[in-house]
Parts: sequence; structure tokens; C-alpha cells
Amino acid sequence: MPVPHSPRRFGAFLLATVAAAALHCAVAVPAAADEPGWTAEPVAGSAPGAAKAGARPYFYLAGTSGTVLEDRLALVNTSDQEHTVTLRGADAYNTAGGAFAVRSAKESTGAGLWISFGAGTTVKVPAHTRAVVPFTVTLPPGSQPGDHPAAVVATESGHEVGVRVHLRVGGPALAALTVEDVSVRGKGATARVSYTLVNRGNVALTPELSISAEGTLGKVAGRSTRTLPVEVLPGQRVELTEPWPGAPVLDRVGLTLTVTAPGGARATGSASAWFVPWGIAGRTGVGLLGLGAVAAAALLLVRKRRIRSGDGPGPSPHGSAVPEEAPAPEHELTGAPR
Repeated sequence: MPVPHSPRRFGAFLLATVAAAALHCAVAVPAAADEPGWTAEPVAGSAPGAAKAGARPYFYLAGTSGTVLEDRLALVNTSDQEHTVTLRGADAYNTAGGAFAVRSAKESTGAGLWISFGAGTTVKVPAHTRAVVPFTVTLPPGSQPGDHPAAVVATESGHEVGVRVHLRVGGPALAALTVEDVSVRGKGATARVSYTLVNRGNVALTPELSISAEGTLGKVAGRSTRTLPVEVLPGQRVELTEPWPGAPVLDRVGLTLTVTAPGGARATGSASAWFVPWGIAGRTGVGLLGLGAVAAAALLLVRKRRIRSGDGPGPSPHGSAVPEEAPAPEHELTGAPR
């Protein structure tokens, strides 16, 4: 038999149940495993010649070959325990899709080796503490002018945080690129244009792209000029795709891609493509093939009937001429008995 509870007792029981469930959830859900407990970023407004103090998304350093540049990195420990962070410089490059990436210590052979933390390569950061670590960038004598992409990499227990170093060596700047391997995939609203951009100059480029198209019957809708969400580093190539919702369903189209970038860089690439609704074309082809087969069968039947009925001259079915029948013998009627 159930025991009746008063409203007050039931409310207390419900409150205790909710509190226990909340406590269980708080204990059962662990902290995210990928949280390092620290951050790495440029010290705000510390760059030489900075216009004003403030947060910086990356380091920007420039100078002539043979000079030494300086800046500072901030390591902020947001956890309740000490962290030991290792610092190094690294070369930067574009992935195939255009993302910014850094090379390992063994792979770095360029600007990443110009970065030095001196005795501060390994830094112990106490709990809830901000450590400022100075570093230098030595531009070798005779280093090529232009951009030399690099990064500062902070590592602890396999977790890496990279901060970009936008490094430029003084001298002539050349903005140049090419558009290669243009092709079209899909059709209609799902069509996409694939292409490759290659930075042939010595400065990083943020390009703009436009697409124009010419069909058999005239112009076809392309794409208006827009800035691409990628920065192509010097000497790098990236493979990109662009939606082309204006592609026709049935036509032969000549496509032209025009890419421009600050500094006077301009390049074009072209391709041609057939757009055929293969479902309709397949059904039409099958219909025409069937019609041709019916016509051929009808002609063959008519020819057989003509041969069997003997219409017109021609050899017999056995390959020899048909012999003519001999005339019947004539009888002389004289009325005299024989």
C-alpha cells in the first residue's frame, strides 16, 4: 500500500532529487581533453613602430637583410597548475587547399631558422601567470627581398599553438601569379569550377576572382568579382573550387577565369565544357536506335517476299537460273484416220 506524502514533504524530496542529479552531472562530465590550459599570442602593441597599442593577431616584422629584429611573445597560464612550454621558430606554407600551416623542426630550412628565443626556449609558467618571452629574428646578409612566411610555435605534451610571423625583407616587391588546370565538374546549379593558383612572385597575395562564360548562343551567367578566402604565399600553389550556379544544362561553353591581386598581379585561365542532359540524350538515342531497327527489319521482309513471289528477274534461291518450261507438242488435225 503506498504511503501518502504531504505536499511539503514531496517538494523537499523533489528538491533533493534535482540537487543530487545536478551533482552527479557535475562529477560525471570531465573537462575537455584538448584544452591545454594556456595560450600564446603577441604582446599587445609591442612591435617596433606600432601605430598604437592593442591586440595583434600575428607578428609583423620588416627590415633589410643583415639586420636583427625584436619582438615579444606572451604565454598565459589559465589553469591551476604549472605548465612547461617549449618554443621554436618554423617555416610556414600553404596546404593544398590554401590553409596556413607550419613545418616541423626538421623540415624548416628558411625563415623559421632565423627566429631565436636564446635561453628562453623552454619556459615554466606558474598557475594563473602571464609570462613575456622576448625573441629575435636575424635577417641573413643577402637574403632575398619579399615575404618570408614563418611562425612561432609553442609546444607542451604534443599540443602545439602557432602564431604567424609576417616577415618582409626590404627590396623590390613582385606580385605575380598564374591560373592553371581549369576544369568544370557537375552541371546546372551544382556545377563547380576547379583550378590551381600559383604565386610566382615574392609577396603574399590575397586574390580576387571573376568568371565569364560564352555559350553557343551567346553569353552565359558567370561569377562577379569576389575576394577569395585564402592568402597564397610566395612560391606556393593551392587547388581551389568555385561554385558556378549559372552553368547551363545544354550548351557548349568557353569559360575564362580572371584573377587579380594588389600590386598589379593579373592572370587568366580558360577551359571549355559540354553540358548535355544525358538522361534525355540517352532516351532519345535509344528511341532512334529502335526506329532504325524496325525500318531495317521491314525492308528485309519486303525483299524476302519479292524473291519468293518471283517478281522480277533474278537467280533462284538455289543459285541457278530457273529453267523455262518446254512448249506442249502440236497435233496435226487432218480428219483422216491414222
